[in-house]
Amino acid sequence: MKLLRVGPAGQEKPALLDASGMPRDLSAHIDDVSGDALSDESFARLRQLDPESLPTLPSDARIGPCVGHVGKFICIGLNYADHAAEAGMALPEEPVIFFKATSAIVGPNDDVEIPRGSVKTDWEVELGVVIGKPAKYISEAEALDHVAGYCVVNDLSERDFQLHRSGQWVKGKSADTFGPIGPWLVTRDEVTDPQDLPMYLEVNGTRFQDGSTRTMHFSVATVVSHLSQFMSLQPGDVISTGTPPGVGMGQKPEQYLQTGDSMVLGIRGLGVQRQRVVAS
Repeated sequence: MKLLRVGPAGQEKPALLDASGMPRDLSAHIDDVSGDALSDESFARLRQLDPESLPTLPSDARIGPCVGHVGKFICIGLNYADHAAEAGMALPEEPVIFFKATSAIVGPNDDVEIPRGSVKTDWEVELGVVIGKPAKYISEAEALDHVAGYCVVNDLSERDFQLHRSGQWVKGKSADTFGPIGPWLVTRDEVTDPQDLPMYLEVNGTRFQDGSTRTMHFSVATVVSHLSQFMSLQPGDVISTGTPPGVGMGQKPEQYLQTGDSMVLGIRGLGVQRQRVVAS
């Protein structure tokens, strides 16, 4: 299934994408694409529905973040071998964990704001993993059973804030609009192998990132299991699993987003995001 949330910010309705690409209203069946609605049992009930029997939602309506009420927005750094090489950094011995503020989350096609004082706002297409079942001290063999599904994430970053303003990376990762997620939450049964997903990102029509989850240093299963050793994972938590090479910081010379730029990014089977860059 492909689940999404449709409507104005803060008023999104849960929806199911039908075979023709039309969003169908799930409001009578779940309150939101969040929490208990992300469980295997909930998904089993939704699969019994006839999409044609569900009310349609406007196909041109705003698409919101594909998950509501996100509890934790967890990110993994330096998780692609080719991106680490691009950054001139050694691959870590275990996953590098940092957080983005959940207030950074926006819809997949919402405007991206350059923060005040920014000089190095950068892009990062990433595979998002959405937790569907609580996870604590789980093994790698169990890990994917705790995943509800997958989505596209743009892990926007302000590199000067991130690297030169002291403290952890969160300063450069958490500006409002720095976490577009969606358009869809694609349930895990539709993703045969999360380690074989081509992904790309373009700025103003030029392709900068053209990679694949095949070059992940730590797999999705490894990441989920590892995180569960340090914190419990709850339904609706989103994990952004790292980016392939081609970020602005890796260009020679470096290249960063400017007001008026546009981005298009996507992952095979998980949909496409389109964002315009505006001033904060």
